[in-house]
Amino acid sequence: MNIIAGPASQLLAGRVSEEMGGNLLVTEFKKFPDGELYTRILDGFEDPGIVTIIQSTVSDSDFVALLQLIDACYEASNINVVIPYMGYARQDKRFKSGEPISARAMAGAIKADNVYTVNIHEESILDYFDARAVNLDATPVIGRYIKNMEFENPLIVAPDISATPLARNASVSLGIDYDFLEKTRLSGESVTISPKNVDVKGRDVIIIDDLISTGGTMAEAISLLGEQGASGVFVACVHPVLANNAVIKLFKSGVKGIIATDTIDKGVSVASVAPVIASALCHP
Repeated sequence: MNIIAGPASQLLAGRVSEEMGGNLLVTEFKKFPDGELYTRILDGFEDPGIVTIIQSTVSDSDFVALLQLIDACYEASNINVVIPYMGYARQDKRFKSGEPISARAMAGAIKADNVYTVNIHEESILDYFDARAVNLDATPVIGRYIKNMEFENPLIVAPDISATPLARNASVSLGIDYDFLEKTRLSGESVTISPKNVDVKGRDVIIIDDLISTGGTMAEAISLLGEQGASGVFVACVHPVLANNAVIKLFKSGVKGIIATDTIDKGVSVASVAPVIASALCHP
């Protein structure tokens, strides 16, 4: 299988190729003087056969690169597109008249035989792809990474009840408790956040979510859990968007560490989703 790396996922594509023993093709990306993106697959493309393009769409430019790579593979017998992190996935609803459903617009522009996403923000978006679309779960990868760390009586918690499946999937078979944070309004200006069922006193707490963007809500939870006696508070996510000064917010609030996967290549991307993607490609 030919593996093609987009500009946002070069490290991850290399890891997937290594897992599969695939043929990693060299790609070139540059910009014309007017700002337009130029993309080219440099080698081994006379007989493309089955190709897998791996590209997160963190920015608009990343999305354009993905579309260009798909078009460059026009003659391939089968095109797999892996979008480890899909930008615009949170714009999955129309709130005001005249708004687009941007997730639908992005998905509809992707032409492929198979599409794979990783913990996409809303699975309903898969229906917008004109292809077989599969959402992969990377939370067990985070769970295994947590298992190998030295924590004191660890507890995995979701930031709210809707994210509880993430906490459960990360903790399954590890013998680690999980819970979710419940927000209780005490007065007009006073709010408390604490786990629904488990006391955190004297325990290391790992808050897990699908992504961390600005870090504001997570920082608030970190501070309150520290006040409730947690030995240490860590955060974990599949997608480390970490926009603007999110990392500073988290550390100022008292976080002891940030654990993330390499769907987005950041300094905190310590757990790789390459085995999850490779397994899905090998066993479609």
